[in-house]
Amino acid sequence: MACRLLRICRVANNSIKNAQSVSSGICNVLSVNHSHLLKTDVPLLSNARNSTFFVNKSADELWKGVTSVSNAGRRRGRAKGLARKRDLNRGQIIGVGKIPIQFPGLNTPVFRGRELLQQQKLPVDPEREEKLATLRQSQTGMKRVKLSPLERGWTSAGMGGRKIGPPDPIGEDTFEGFETWILQNKMITCMTGNLGRKTRISSFVVTGNGNGLAGFALAKAPVGKASLKAAKNRAGQRLIYIPRYKEHTVLHDFFTQFGSTRIFVRKMHEGYGLVCHRVIKACCEAIGIKDMYAKVEGAKNVPHIIKAFFIGLLQQKSYQQLADEKRLHLVEFKSENGNYPVVLASPSEVRKPQEVSSNETLDFTQYIMGGKVVLKKKKLPPFFTKLPSYQISMVKKERNRNSDGTRIHLLAKYGAMHSFLTEKYPEAQLRRKRKPSENDETVE
Repeated sequence: MACRLLRICRVANNSIKNAQSVSSGICNVLSVNHSHLLKTDVPLLSNARNSTFFVNKSADELWKGVTSVSNAGRRRGRAKGLARKRDLNRGQIIGVGKIPIQFPGLNTPVFRGRELLQQQKLPVDPEREEKLATLRQSQTGMKRVKLSPLERGWTSAGMGGRKIGPPDPIGEDTFEGFETWILQNKMITCMTGNLGRKTRISSFVVTGNGNGLAGFALAKAPVGKASLKAAKNRAGQRLIYIPRYKEHTVLHDFFTQFGSTRIFVRKMHEGYGLVCHRVIKACCEAIGIKDMYAKVEGAKNVPHIIKAFFIGLLQQKSYQQLADEKRLHLVEFKSENGNYPVVLASPSEVRKPQEVSSNETLDFTQYIMGGKVVLKKKKLPPFFTKLPSYQISMVKKERNRNSDGTRIHLLAKYGAMHSFLTEKYPEAQLRRKRKPSENDETVE
């Protein structure tokens, strides 16, 4: 054991001596060739750090440092002018750059039918840089996109009244000619036990082709676009056919109610227009009703208004159905026809006068309104009718009060301006002005 220790000590001493001799030789070389080190062909080495602050932190952490503020500063209003997070990869597509290349399995499928695609170079898009600049400028959020007045809906701030196109096709069935109107788009929240306050977007829409076919639906989703899409497609699956009178108005007046919302609807002549709530107006445009008057009473809840209106439309009855229900003739009287009776519908079996009770409702309007009577305010006369000057003017106009109407009536009856006493007294005729002839002497 002692021999082994002596051998190890000898080896260690020899190695130390060799190292000292080598170091002394290097020092001599350096002392001799120190001028050679000043030349530029000898590389100079320095310490380099490959990791920086921007590499160590994630993108979310870096954006948070720019786009966040403390709670105390937020309470004082310091968060209003902060920058917004941008998507720096917006517009960048894998395989499409300054030199677009087709990579099978990356930006294109490997097989196209039975053909195996190969890697190849695609033509360069000269407008690529302009499109990228437009995309990146649009996400700054500093300037709002300006919509045309026809696309704003009811107000410029809300989504109500805007059109979002037809529902998505279902298989081979496409919704050609359909349009969808947003009736309500709002944010709703509810408190949950595990997730806390949960926020969603609720969308209520109506869709139709403007030719009697329409439907409405309600959908909710975490994002606004998803809720609108779901509501639009759901409304396309719940279409209802609504009959119309001469393709422009409702079949008859009716009263409808849903919850505390009551609606009185009146049938109007062609060219009258839609005088009603804006939600009902959008619904009428989807159905194809062009002339109608509607009065909403009670709660103005948008889903209740639409449900009440659709219930009233579905409960409409044709003239023949009403005549069969009452087992009586349906007769119309119009003042423009001189109240001449016109039979609109007749039942297959008519009741005798003895079978009709004295307290039965025989008025058409009262029957279809369900016994409801619309309260109409008394129209007061204008204020100037009480003035003395108005009374004096009426006395002066007394002589010619009905002259225009009498003239038209006599022309229609006799064909000329004859009085109703002309037959009894032939001399009672209107003297016409004689045209001057050439034989008449001209007085200068």
